[in-house]
Amino acid sequence: MAVNAKKVAVYVVVVFALYVIITDPAKAADYVQIGFQGTSDAAQALGDFATWVADGGK
Repeated sequence: MAVNAKKVAVYVVVVFALYVIITDPAKAADYVQIGFQGTSDAAQALGDFATWVADGGK
């Protein structure tokens, strides 16, 4: 039962993503840019944390 729910959820997300891309490509590009910016910010924060730890937490 859970596998079927997961398949349905993935299908719904894919259909929604295709709908957004087809109906409003500019907004879809904005969403992708927001996602990449969030990933970049998270990587930067992890790098800053690793540097902080390597410096002895000072």
